[in-house]
Amino acid sequence: MDISLILRVAGVGLLVAISAQILSKSGRDEQATLVVIAGIVVVFLMLVREIGTLFDTVRETFGF
Repeated sequence: MDISLILRVAGVGLLVAISAQILSKSGRDEQATLVVIAGIVVVFLMLVREIGTLFDTVRETFGF
């Protein structure tokens, strides 16, 4: 695992948190919720690739 993945997840989380707070304070709660959901999906898609790599490594290690 690379440290850049952790930094990318933290960066996305920071941007989503700031955006959601700004939208929420301006009375746009629905858009703030959509921004949070979109951020979760983006982070999940970044992690799916890494989880796939982990499974491939385990499969190669144990010879499945």
